[in-house]
Amino acid sequence: MNYPENIAEKLGFHQIKEHIQAACLSPMGSEYAAKMKFSTRFPVVKQWVEQVNEMKQIMAEHGGEWPQQDYFDLRPWFAPLTLDGHYLAPEEWRDWHRGLDILYQVIRFFASIDGEKYPEIAKITQNYLNKEEEQGSNFRQIIPIIQELDRVFDMNGQIKETASAALGDLRRKRFAEEQNLRKKLDSYIQQAYKEGWVSKDFSLTLRNGRMVIPLAAEHKRKIKGFVQDESDTGKTVYLEPADALVLNNEIKSLESAERREIIQILSRLSDRVRPMVPMLSAWYQWIGIIDFVRAKAVWAIEHDAILPHLKSSPWVDWKGARHPILEESLAKIGKKIKALDITLDDQKRIMVVSGPNAGGKSVTLSTIGLLQYLFQAGCLVPLTEGSTMGFFDQIFLDMGDEQNLENELSTYSSHLSNMRYFLAHAQEKTLLLVDEFGTGTEPSLGGAIAESILEKLADKGAYGAINTHFGNLKSLADRKQGLFNAAMRYDTTHLEPQFILDMGKPGSSFAFEIAQKIGLPNQIIENARKKLGKSQVDFDKLLMETETEKQIWEAKNTSLSVQLAQAESIKEQYASLKNHLEVEQKRLLNQAKSEAKQLVKDANQKIEQTIREIKEKSAEKEVTKEIRKGLNEFSEKKLKVQAPAAPEKVQKATINGPIAVGSWVAIKQADGEGAVGEVLEMKGKDAVVALGGIRSTIKLNRLEQVKAPKAEKSTRAAMRGIDMNDRMAHFGLTLDVRGKRGEEVYVILDQYMNDALLLGVPEVRILHGKGDGILRNLVKEQLKRYREVKLVQDEHADRGGAGISIVTFK
Repeated sequence: MNYPENIAEKLGFHQIKEHIQAACLSPMGSEYAAKMKFSTRFPVVKQWVEQVNEMKQIMAEHGGEWPQQDYFDLRPWFAPLTLDGHYLAPEEWRDWHRGLDILYQVIRFFASIDGEKYPEIAKITQNYLNKEEEQGSNFRQIIPIIQELDRVFDMNGQIKETASAALGDLRRKRFAEEQNLRKKLDSYIQQAYKEGWVSKDFSLTLRNGRMVIPLAAEHKRKIKGFVQDESDTGKTVYLEPADALVLNNEIKSLESAERREIIQILSRLSDRVRPMVPMLSAWYQWIGIIDFVRAKAVWAIEHDAILPHLKSSPWVDWKGARHPILEESLAKIGKKIKALDITLDDQKRIMVVSGPNAGGKSVTLSTIGLLQYLFQAGCLVPLTEGSTMGFFDQIFLDMGDEQNLENELSTYSSHLSNMRYFLAHAQEKTLLLVDEFGTGTEPSLGGAIAESILEKLADKGAYGAINTHFGNLKSLADRKQGLFNAAMRYDTTHLEPQFILDMGKPGSSFAFEIAQKIGLPNQIIENARKKLGKSQVDFDKLLMETETEKQIWEAKNTSLSVQLAQAESIKEQYASLKNHLEVEQKRLLNQAKSEAKQLVKDANQKIEQTIREIKEKSAEKEVTKEIRKGLNEFSEKKLKVQAPAAPEKVQKATINGPIAVGSWVAIKQADGEGAVGEVLEMKGKDAVVALGGIRSTIKLNRLEQVKAPKAEKSTRAAMRGIDMNDRMAHFGLTLDVRGKRGEEVYVILDQYMNDALLLGVPEVRILHGKGDGILRNLVKEQLKRYREVKLVQDEHADRGGAGISIVTFK
């Protein structure tokens, strides 16, 4: 049993439940949502969350293929319909008509889904189908009822004239009698106009269900008949002429017969539906379940909630855990929540969380409690892939001020009362969550009691997390089996909380640093340090120094990771260039061989032609000379050997003076032909030199300063326009354009795509959000202009769906 009784309200679960209720399309689904509660039956919870996960997939793949509106609740009419002789009114059948049609479409859709792909959702529908087979009924019996309602009622819910032959005859007769009566009364009113008994604005009307003419009261005796009514002032009477009496009586008789026929039609419809009430009752229970599961899937999609790996025993291995209510609140003001990575296992069961005030300790506890409660109530949870969700029999929560004036309990007494309950009922499958453990009384005494309680809870094998500022509890967590320290990260440079949970080490409260930041006088702070004692000050100082060093090394690691990525990229470029050069070399050799073969062939042909011509001319001296001259010209033009151009020697006039950034230098070599480059950066006894398109770090003693060659200088100046390393270091594989205007998106996306193509990345992600789809369409239209784009597709539904476009390059 969870503790306290209002734990769901304390954790904020009731807000999520209300959200899910609001997402339901029907009262049936809303009723199921209102009954959501924590379950201790693992097979049931597993079935619940798998149903929601499958519904998410169905909505992503077939979202618009079944009706998601007009889920009328027909259940209030089921009980009256079971009574013989009861029939539904036409306006009630209007709701039945639409309700049965929607019900049939939803059943048909879910009855046809792939049972292997969606086994849990299919199981819900199959259970009801199997029950019908046992009872000898079938949901397709709804179709004839829908067809009959189509035949009887028009689109406005009025009974058609063709609903029965008798009704058609009665309505035609009544219409004919009404026409006859209208003609007769029109003749009376025309006479009254002429005689001045009525004004021109008077016309035929109905009184007491009978057609009459209006007449000035003083002229009522001018026409023989019966007064059916009079105006409020008494100046006008509504007269039924005597010879119209028979016609009015006939019309009334026909109307009565029509009503009786309509009752017969409605009764026959009700009689047809009456045997189906048990089946319809079951199917409305089913549609309530489907609607409820759909509403939970809608909530999961809105909050990027997933189905993690499941474990039937106590366990917490969460990655990217987010408090859904806090995340939603932050999103409204344009901020993002900091996700938490939390692990509780059989070796480290209870986490002792320390850190500064307002650093996120209470949010961490609330996140653990709410996500576990959500999961065991059958909801997906806002985590990232790779997380594992364990199972607990009970959650104990001690959070907030629980003063009770009626029972004269102080805050501390209330905390102790909760701890007494924890000690009496905690066991191996209990999840404990305690905020500000041990506070509310004299610190040394409260700390000692808290330490004793924590030791006992650890011995009981319970899991959980507690928040504290007490040093003795941090120390206990380091030496007691089952306990471990954790801290909320704090930026020691700017003295600001970072709301990130670090596992495995205690944190400082940073009380002195925070006091100094808000402007408390230094004298007060120093005096407080003296009063606290050297050991405690040294301990907090050590924690702060450790945190500072950790942040420094993390920054260095990040920098090294970027440099390593750059080096790997350059390595790949060099390998690609080498491969290109080898291929080009082979191509040129093959081309040269081919040309040489062709030259030899041409030369042989020319020689053979020359010999043949000499023989044909019988060796005439002048002709022979001309032929030989032609052969020599061919040899000089076609077979002339061209010496390779000598490489242009770069002037390397040595310049005296220190080497600095911007200097041109040459690498010292014995032959004096060392490569020349420009110094980009100085690093102590080393210099970063640009040798063509390559950056290289070289010892200063291996370099000599030379004059800058003109060609090299201009080339280098041109190359400064694009710094590949800088582009690579600042390029991200995801571009976020949410909230941007259209003209901004064009510029940002164009620059980003150019960088992506320049760096040769295979794939990028454009985060544009869903909204009304305007920004999404704009992005996709612009991407069509790039011939290098191979494919543009939406992200997986679990990771953003239509709000993210994945761009794959050729």
